[in-house]
Order: sequence, then C-alpha cells, then structure tokens
Amino acid sequence: MTEAGSTTALAERPGQTASASAVLVLEDGSVFRGYGLGAEGHAVGEVCFNTAITGYQEILTDPSYAGEIITFTFPHIGNVGANPEDIETTTPAARGLVLRCDVTAPSNWRAAQHLDAWLRSMHLIGLAGVDTRRLTRRIRDRGAPKGCLLHDPKGGFDLAALEARARDWPGLEGMDLAKEITCRQTYHWDETPWAPGAGYGRLAEPRFHVVAVDYGAKRNILRSLAGLGCRVTVVPADLPAAEILAQEPDGVFLSNGPGDPAATGAYAVPIVKDLLDSGLPVFGICLGHQILALALGARTGKMHLGHRGANHPVKDLATGRVEITSQNHGFMVLAESLPAGVEQTHVSLFDGSNEGLRLEGRPVFSVQYHPEASPGPHDSHHLFARFVALMAEHA
Repeated sequence: MTEAGSTTALAERPGQTASASAVLVLEDGSVFRGYGLGAEGHAVGEVCFNTAITGYQEILTDPSYAGEIITFTFPHIGNVGANPEDIETTTPAARGLVLRCDVTAPSNWRAAQHLDAWLRSMHLIGLAGVDTRRLTRRIRDRGAPKGCLLHDPKGGFDLAALEARARDWPGLEGMDLAKEITCRQTYHWDETPWAPGAGYGRLAEPRFHVVAVDYGAKRNILRSLAGLGCRVTVVPADLPAAEILAQEPDGVFLSNGPGDPAATGAYAVPIVKDLLDSGLPVFGICLGHQILALALGARTGKMHLGHRGANHPVKDLATGRVEITSQNHGFMVLAESLPAGVEQTHVSLFDGSNEGLRLEGRPVFSVQYHPEASPGPHDSHHLFARFVALMAEHA
C-alpha cells in the first residue's frame, strides 16, 4: 500500500497528537490518513474533486453527488459554517468529503451551526488533514478511483479490508442512482430565489405551468423557475409520459441527477420520447441533458475524471460568448454521436466536450452545466428565461 499523509503533517494540528482518526483507502491501495469529522463509520464511493471556493454546503447537498466522495481543492472549507437555507435537498446523497485543513469556527452572520455538527446531523463522514493536492493529481492523471472512507476515533484501521471494500464496490458506470433519490410522489413547488433581508419568497401570480421530471433535482433549479413565474409540479423519474401530459403543462423540465445516464435511460428515454412527440417545450440540465440526448439518438460515455467546480468556461457556439459555469458530472454526451437535426450549441473550453444541444426547428434544448448555479456564478441564468420565452411562444 502507498501511504499519503505523514505523522509530521498530522502533528501540525494544534492540540492534537499524531494519531489518525480517519483514513481514505483507494482501490489501488493508496492510503490517506487524517482526522475524522462529521459522522463516524465508513462509506464507499467514487473519489472526485471539486474546485469551487464557495458553496460547500450546496455542493454536499446536491443530489448529483450521489455515490461520490468529494475532495475539496479549496483548503478553507467550513469557514462560513452551515445554515438551514443553503441546502439543495434535505437528505444529502454524497458519500463523504476530504479536506486539507481543519474546519475552523464559523465566521459569518448567517451561520447557524458549525460544519462539523451539521455533517454529523446529515450522517456525512469527513476526513481532514490530507494532502489534497496529491490526491487531486492522482485523480487528474489516473481517473476518478473507487475509495473507502472510514472515521473511527479509536484508529487501528484494517487497511487491507478497506482496500477490498473499495475494490469490490461496482462503481458508477452502469449504475442507476436516479431511482434512489427521485421523489416518491408528485408535489408542487412555489418557493422563489433568496434575497438579502427577505429570504426565500413565494410565487404569487404564476404565468406558466412546468412539470419537472426529478432525476435528482436541486432546489435552486425549482426556485429559478418559480422566480420567473412558473408554477412547478415535480414528478418521479419513472412517471409515464401520459400522466405527465395529463398535468397540462406549458413545458417540461428534465432535471439534473447522478449516475450513468445509459442506466437511467432504460426507463427514462421512452418517457422523454413520448414527451417530445407532444411538441411541448423541453429544457434539460445535467443528467436531463444526457437523457434528452439519448432520446434523440445520441450516445453517452464515462469521463476520465469529470467536471466538478464553479469555474468552468463554456463557449456558446451561436454567440461566441464564453460563460463561467458551475458543473458536476462524470458522464458526457458524445458529440460525434449527435444525429442529423440535433445541433451542438455549447462546448467546454477545458477539453472540448459537449455542453449543450438543441433540436432544430423545435422548442427543445439542454445544457450539461448548471445555470441555476447555487451559489454562483450566474452567467448562464438567462437559459431559464429562454425556456420561459419558448413556453410563451408555444402558448
């Protein structure tokens, strides 16, 4: 096994001994020791990294992170604490987190809780004191590995057993996670975006009715729609198209979500095909983008390490404009597989991968990134207005 993280690094923590209370073991036997935070126990998942410098609470509650152990490259995680407003779902689906520095006492007027206490309440396991640069380089060069994270204050880790757990985990390729985190029944949403001094608002005068298919929808996506006058009905990922259309929507939104789109597509693609036949405006984000692409005849594939962060440049091919975007995905639409009549609209300036498409002559479009971007950037929020404009034209 390869050890990463020395007793010298561990002893740098004020008031602590060199004893590790948590460890991350990768499928190749690499070991990263440090201090545990949050819940005790173990978690197995794909180890990824996120380059955002703000929004750690929103990231940890983003349902698209189901099955992921998140390595934060920004070292100062926890400095603004946690609060009950900055969440994207009530039950986080991420498996755990890895940090460079200790979580300090919060220093922010909105903080209601220390991050460590919040992590315990959310049953999330954390590991701090790790050389995250080394771990990030490992992911960058060799792809996102499977890993087992253990927090045990008593220490004495069975590294061979943890390596076996990591190696035996099946991985995200071929895994349908949307069915695990989608809503179980239809519900209605009218909460609008947060405003300083006012908090979240309520939609008073809806102009349009949107049905959102929930593959793992973030709350701020729903708020963004409500903020533009859309009454939102959220439905389970496997609800038949006939029942969606029976809601008489003005448009259909295909949400973000985790896992392999090809696996989720086994039941989602036939539904989306029927929705496309209705002629209604359709807007997809993230997994919704990938499911739409599959329904239109394209293919998807696993990425080497994925795109995760709030600083990803994307070029709009129609306007030439470059937008800084928030992203979280480990699969992508294969641009070369887009059929005739389906136009690629956006590309990543990091690696040239597909970031958007539209169906020619139809009110149907999607993007791979997150225009709702909670907490930011907000360069791409105009896409919600585009969807609303399409519904107005179609009415």
